[in-house]
Amino acid sequence: MDTLSRVALVLVIVGALNWLLVGLFSWDLVAAVFGGDATRASSVLSRIIYGLVGLSGLALIPMLFRERTPVEEK
Repeated sequence: MDTLSRVALVLVIVGALNWLLVGLFSWDLVAAVFGGDATRASSVLSRIIYGLVGLSGLALIPMLFRERTPVEEK
């Protein structure tokens, strides 16, 4: 995996984990670190969606450590 793809994947995972925190605890890590209101009021449906996005980010973590394999042509 090239460097740009790896950096992009890390940012996607961090963003997804932030949404997981919003979904589970109504707490925004990025706002807490960089200033702003760290708590969010959200509906139940939006919190479920945030949680699913966060779990998807967790599922992508192993992809960071995979080596790219060349695609074989037919």
